[in-house]
Amino acid sequence: MSESRFTWSANRALLFAALILLFLGVAAVYADSARIEAARANDTATSLGNGADNRTELPASGTVTYRMYLPVVARQFACVPIPDASYGTVAIIPPPTNPPAAVHPDLNLAVRGYVRTTGYLGLIKIEGPSDSGAPQLYTLFGDNRTPTFSAVYQVYDWDWVNNRRGAPIADPPVTLAGMIVAKDEILYVPASGYDIGMRATGYEVMVLYADNARVTLKYTLEDNVISGYTIHIENICIDPNLLVLYQTMNAAGRTRLPALYAGQGIGRAITTEIGVAIRDNGWFFDPRSQKDWWQGR
Repeated sequence: MSESRFTWSANRALLFAALILLFLGVAAVYADSARIEAARANDTATSLGNGADNRTELPASGTVTYRMYLPVVARQFACVPIPDASYGTVAIIPPPTNPPAAVHPDLNLAVRGYVRTTGYLGLIKIEGPSDSGAPQLYTLFGDNRTPTFSAVYQVYDWDWVNNRRGAPIADPPVTLAGMIVAKDEILYVPASGYDIGMRATGYEVMVLYADNARVTLKYTLEDNVISGYTIHIENICIDPNLLVLYQTMNAAGRTRLPALYAGQGIGRAITTEIGVAIRDNGWFFDPRSQKDWWQGR
């Protein structure tokens, strides 16, 4: 075989191989696009409150094993950004959380999980004192409405001795409430009578945890839920700028975390239901309590 014929044959083989690789790449892109569109279309495939025990083993230091209980399908696509949104950071009161936030049952609510229960789908009256500065959940919504409650849930307790999920919290009987929203509706930082000790900036909350399906907001500067108010919001697609900022600060050692103002946009509802849990000094409270979280309603 002459050198020219050999070169032509080799080039033809290389061209054929390149076409094969191009075809496989295009097929993979289309398959991935189809998967993403299917996830978008099937928003309730794994609904907010199915209570399924979907376990994912997560890495942890030492011999402790943490499991994540995922009541919501994690979205792998970016949200539509909130127009003109920008976010700052604040220095935490050390130390940073340990274990890491992603596997911490107090910071990432998916580690605990929750199960659907029965109960009144609306505001309830509970006897006792109230805090006039407590976060007001109607300010989650741009129109400050009292939403329609779609379902009620019990968050699982945590066995700290054995580092595993316990039984559903029975007192109070409801620890997470499902609320009707419009898909892609923007959700906002609930206003309170407090700030996070930065009066010059006016920041209301610090982001303790965020992923592409949930966020945890803290009304003090400690990197834990031990003191002050904490709010968990489920089924929310976090603004991509906020999510990247959180991931950057988390990877850098959590000496600083994202901070937001009251009424600042956090992200958009993934489906037509969000879940909200609220805590004070670590304890879960009933999110339907009118005297606490819905004052004047």
